[in-house]
Amino acid sequence: MKKTAILSILALAICLGCKGDKKGKEETVESEIPLEIKAEPSLEIIPVEHASAVLQWGDLTLYMDPVGEKALYGGQQAPDLILITDIHGDHFSLETLQALDTKNTTLVVPQAVADQLPADSGFTVEIMANGEQREVLGVGIEAIPMYNLREEALKFHDKGRGNGYVLTLGGERIYFSGDTEDIPEMRALADVDKAFVCMNLPYTMTVESAADAVIEFKPLEVYPYHYRGSPDVSDVKRFKELVNAGDPNIKVVQLDWYPKDDF
Repeated sequence: MKKTAILSILALAICLGCKGDKKGKEETVESEIPLEIKAEPSLEIIPVEHASAVLQWGDLTLYMDPVGEKALYGGQQAPDLILITDIHGDHFSLETLQALDTKNTTLVVPQAVADQLPADSGFTVEIMANGEQREVLGVGIEAIPMYNLREEALKFHDKGRGNGYVLTLGGERIYFSGDTEDIPEMRALADVDKAFVCMNLPYTMTVESAADAVIEFKPLEVYPYHYRGSPDVSDVKRFKELVNAGDPNIKVVQLDWYPKDDF
C-alpha cells in the first residue's frame, strides 16, 4: 500500500514538472520572436533649376529655394518644408511661394527673408540665424553661415544675412551651401554624407576654391550646383577632376540643374 502511494506521488510530481517545463519552453520560444525593424526611407533628390531642388524622404517633401513658375514643380507633392537661403531672386520668390500649395507647409528662413514676407501671408515661418540648430517636422536643421571672402565680392553676400543648411534626414547629413565662398565654417563641417556646393562667378566662388574646400571637409558625395554665372558657366568637369585628384574617395555626382540649357 505504501509502495503504491509513493509511486503515485512520484508520478504526480513528474507530471507537474513536465507541465512546468512545457510552459517554460513555450515562453522561451515566444520571447525569441524578432521584433519588426522598419527600414529608413530612401532619399530622392530632384533638381529643378540652378539652386532649386525637391527632396523626397518617405512621406516628407522638402523644397529648397523654390523659385520660378509653378509648372516647374508639377508632379511633385505639396511641400511639408520649404527652406530658403537668401533674399536674392534665384533663391527667394514670393510669387512662387504664393503659387504653391503651402497651407500645410513650414518655411525655414533667415531673418532677412522673413522681413520680406507680408504680415498677412498666412505662412507658418521658422526663423533661424547662423549657428542655430533645431528640429522641424522630424528634420534636424543647422543654419550654416554663407558669405563672400573676396574683396570685390563682399557686396554680394554679407556675413550673417543668409543661411546654408545641414539637414539630418534619418541617418544622413545633407549640406546645401547657399551662396558662399570657401569659408572656414564650410571647411569645418564634419560627417556630411551629401554636399551641394555652389561655384559661379562673380557671385560665389571659383571651381578651384570649391574643390579645395570639399577636399578639406570630405563629404561622401558632392553635388556641384548653382554653377551658372555671368557671363560664364563654371567648368564642373574640371571641378570633378580636382576633387578626385585630391581625394578619390569623394564621389562627385552630376545632376541636370539646367534642363533648358545645353550644359
